[in-house]
Amino acid sequence: MEFEPVIGLEVHAQLKTRTKIFCSCATAFGAPPNTQVCPVCLGLPGVLPVLNRKVVDFALRLALAVSCEIARESRFARKNYFYPDLPKGYQISQYELPIAEHGRLEIETEAGTRTVRIRRIHLEEDAGKLVHDAHPGKSRVDFNRAGVPLVEIVSEPDLDSPAAAGACLRALRALVRWLGISDGNLEEGSFRCDANVSLKPQGSPVLGTRTELKNLNSFRFVERAIEREIERQREVLTEGGAVVQETRLYDPERDRTVSMRGKEEAHDYRYFPEPDLPPLRIEEAWIEAVRRDLPELPEARRRRFAASLGLSPYDAGVLTSDRALADYFEAALSRFPQPKTVANWVMGPLLALLNERGLEADAAPVAPEALAGLLALVAQETISAKSAKEVFAEMAESGAAPEAVVAARGLSQISAEADLEAIARGVLARCPAEVEAYRAGKKKLMGFFVGELMKETRGRANPKTANELLARLLKS
Repeated sequence: MEFEPVIGLEVHAQLKTRTKIFCSCATAFGAPPNTQVCPVCLGLPGVLPVLNRKVVDFALRLALAVSCEIARESRFARKNYFYPDLPKGYQISQYELPIAEHGRLEIETEAGTRTVRIRRIHLEEDAGKLVHDAHPGKSRVDFNRAGVPLVEIVSEPDLDSPAAAGACLRALRALVRWLGISDGNLEEGSFRCDANVSLKPQGSPVLGTRTELKNLNSFRFVERAIEREIERQREVLTEGGAVVQETRLYDPERDRTVSMRGKEEAHDYRYFPEPDLPPLRIEEAWIEAVRRDLPELPEARRRRFAASLGLSPYDAGVLTSDRALADYFEAALSRFPQPKTVANWVMGPLLALLNERGLEADAAPVAPEALAGLLALVAQETISAKSAKEVFAEMAESGAAPEAVVAARGLSQISAEADLEAIARGVLARCPAEVEAYRAGKKKLMGFFVGELMKETRGRANPKTANELLARLLKS
């Protein structure tokens, strides 16, 4: 029997607020353990939570970006479970009445653009963090993360491959970063993913038993874990066994999923309305204020880059993969209005530099106006395209303006035939055999002559002028 995968994602994104969801404690990453805590986030008796308005603003921003229906009234609930990193013995979350439902997200896959339905978006607080010592039996709890605001995005089971799941996760991360509501940092745990995976008979409308892959913290691990879980379930079903509903972890060292615990159902958490928080009521004016504040969304900007600037879908997709990169491109373009040339430099030398140094585009060591200035020097034939890359590297190191680098290194291009003719005649005089062969019909030797001229001028000769000059001299 042939089986097809059915995959849904549950993604937790930490919202980029300065303070926690129900108290005024800081959310900054990396503080010493248990220094960003108070009686509220520690769940001490007699304290009351107060909802952070900015958390709601950010959730509304996301909900509008994925075309969700926003609930005019939503409620918080207590999700009850006992674990050492949960100081209250319950987590404040949303259950029956989330802040938003029924959205959609466009993703790019190898098969083209597809739509993934968003089942719900809800708010909740994070738990603390267990720190396990190298010595057995020693574990400590850091409650700095307790009460940090999270938005959970739950997709419908619309994904059918590990690659599609990876594309969906990348699209969500790009979106929350684009909206400015989360830094999407997987290494620091501010963007985390759980994947629900099942197999069903090919063409069957009946879904199989699902397992949950927990705490996947990289795109590569998400795809590998889902791939291995699909293989495991297919083997179980092919051999006549039954898949058990459970939570599993991915072991990257052994490249397999391992059982963690039985999968909980909603009733296991004994949800009930949070008595210390009133219903969250959102007026139309609040929604419209957030809508007006939304930036141009990635898909709209991608379409504009393709339609108005004539860029290919691929180029438009790369340039809009990150808002800071798209802003950089447009800033450079406003000063050097040649879209394809600017796009090639942003996607080539600039992205290579950013990746090498681990930087975002808004922290690029070469400012967009400086890049535009460099491209203008190439367009004016002041320097060659080859020299431009050398100038760019120096600008990245020193921060100097392109004109200053060109002057200091003597890289101005030689474009006048009169300045090149004596050098060109010298090249031909040294290579009589090649000159004779060229004149006998071996026209490919032109590249050899141009290369020799470039060596003599240290790459400063204008290639077009060099070709025309040499062609004229070789005819005589």
